[in-house]
Amino acid sequence: MTTGSATQGIKTVLHPVTDLAAAKAVYTALLGVTPTSDEPYYVGYETEGQQIGLVPGGADRGMTGPVAYWHVPDIEAKLAEGTAAGAKVKEPANDVGGGRLVATFTDPDGNVLGLIQG
Repeated sequence: MTTGSATQGIKTVLHPVTDLAAAKAVYTALLGVTPTSDEPYYVGYETEGQQIGLVPGGADRGMTGPVAYWHVPDIEAKLAEGTAAGAKVKEPANDVGGGRLVATFTDPDGNVLGLIQG
């Protein structure tokens, strides 16, 4: 079955962390690169075409583990396709800055899936 808006693949994975400094040390060692974004609310790494992000307090916002984000050209269309197929919106599309929209939804087993546009 073909859908109207294909994804551009998983390019972003966000990890909830409780101790940002400790997590940053581990991910910097693991990835072998320094963060490209280093703020108290988010630390991000660009490596091999992927964005790996650390989200302090993510558990407080409902992140129970890492979330993979599919990049899509039209986030609302993809959310509509997903919900029509049985997914449930967890976090509707919202602008996180610079015109980038993010949203999450769950599959029938409760797995959290992320979408990014922009």
